[in-house]
Amino acid sequence: MGASPWLVLLAIGLYGLVHSVLASLWVKARLRQTFGPASERWYRLAYNLFAVLSLLPVLVLPALLPDRELYRIPAPWLYLTLAGQALAALLLLAGLLHTGVWSFLGLHQLIQSPAAEQPRLVVRGLYRWVRHPLYTAGLLLIWLLPVMTVNLLALSLGLMLYIVIGAMFEERKLVDEFGQAYVEYRRSTPMLVPFLPGKRGN
Repeated sequence: MGASPWLVLLAIGLYGLVHSVLASLWVKARLRQTFGPASERWYRLAYNLFAVLSLLPVLVLPALLPDRELYRIPAPWLYLTLAGQALAALLLLAGLLHTGVWSFLGLHQLIQSPAAEQPRLVVRGLYRWVRHPLYTAGLLLIWLLPVMTVNLLALSLGLMLYIVIGAMFEERKLVDEFGQAYVEYRRSTPMLVPFLPGKRGN
């Protein structure tokens, strides 16, 4: 079992590296240069499909490797963790509705070119409390698992690191896209954890 958690972390690291590169502005510019403006219509959908399909082996890997259980939450506390995960799923859905489900999936772009749309900064709903509610919901889902093993702990730590680093890279792109408006929003709204005292821009 000794190598199992390291293999899980390595898989997440490779996943994060590939998807960070594919999400970069450099790749988008190269695609546009090679395939023309039509690439913008298909990029988001293709990226999402690849992200989901390539994540599946990473999620299955902990179950295939030798493992050891660390803890199992008993009832009635089990029901609290399951309720927390259900709440996280609802928060995830609410965040998608605020930003636009079809745009997030990449289906809206097939009908209307992204270049023809005026980007808008969403600061309502869940975005009033955190700048990245989808990531916050994802972290809740990860850390409210009722059963934790060594491999699942490695998976949770790796995904958490990937989410936090991804949020930081996304922040840079949002500042480039929205300028001072996003800088002001960042000053008044936490990144991932709501209701933190002191500095808001965590």
